[in-house]
Amino acid sequence: MTITPALRWGIIGTANIARAAFLPGLRAAGGTASAVAGRDLARAERFAADNGVDRAVAGYQSLIDDPGIDALYIPLPNSLHAEWTTRALEAGKPVLCEKPLCGTLADTERVLGVARQTGTLLWEAFVFPFGEHMRVIRSLIDDGSIGELREVQSGFHFSIGRPDDIRLSAGLEGGALLDVGCYPVRLAQELLGPGYLSAWAVRETGGAGVDIETWGTLGYSGGRRLLLSCGMRRGYDTFSRLLGTDGQIHVSNPFHPGLDDEIVLHPVRGETTRFPASTGEPSFTAAIRHISAAVTGTEPPRLLAADASLPTARALHDLAAAALGSDAAPST
Repeated sequence: MTITPALRWGIIGTANIARAAFLPGLRAAGGTASAVAGRDLARAERFAADNGVDRAVAGYQSLIDDPGIDALYIPLPNSLHAEWTTRALEAGKPVLCEKPLCGTLADTERVLGVARQTGTLLWEAFVFPFGEHMRVIRSLIDDGSIGELREVQSGFHFSIGRPDDIRLSAGLEGGALLDVGCYPVRLAQELLGPGYLSAWAVRETGGAGVDIETWGTLGYSGGRRLLLSCGMRRGYDTFSRLLGTDGQIHVSNPFHPGLDDEIVLHPVRGETTRFPASTGEPSFTAAIRHISAAVTGTEPPRLLAADASLPTARALHDLAAAALGSDAAPST
């Protein structure tokens, strides 16, 4: 049995998702939360003490340069992803950057160029493709349980209560499409492929100049499609349906499944079958476990940003342009 050495992780920033999602996954995967960096050292020290991180560091660059750190998790506001991911890659530190990788297509292209040039490993924090539930879903599709997959209907909604939430700021590249609409887009990419042919969307604006709700579609070859809906003003909802010629698959939460979530197969002929959507581990666990193995060389890296992130960024760009009334063709 090969034992993967524990990576010493550094966290750039004190975002809530680091506390609520990354750190539980890191602990379950056997990694070490070695340090957290903040612009405000006192705040970083409180975060470290409250969340079992070994130490706090003043300043993001100090953490990047720290020889006691093997890999970095970046949960900063979208507008800061490009700068600090680039700095980390140029320093040779493997990175797991929160989604979206960047807030704009141009920044995404630049960051991916740096990743290719430096050869430093980079992942975008779509962790659901690593999950066991996605293996079950792909297996059901591949074995013909619903015939040909024709349509993905997927949404991601939640409610923001604070008017100063950074996701309501256009200056910080917030908004529903970038924050959570990216999930249905990536799900369709996983199941229908990266090569969409058309993009259409409508949005409602709010906050400080962001989309608070967006709905639309990506069209694929042969009339296949993604129908997506996302927003920041109703109860938490990630329900998704995969519709085929001979049945449907319903997934209560394909993105961060918990113990109460399930995958339900509804064939046209035959009985309904239910599968658990969670193994009981935190949703980040499988991804972090793989990253640790890839960084230490015990397995080849997969789902790298250099291979997977550009189609998602292009789709988000084209959906946003369509929602603004642009008649531009899909980007190439």
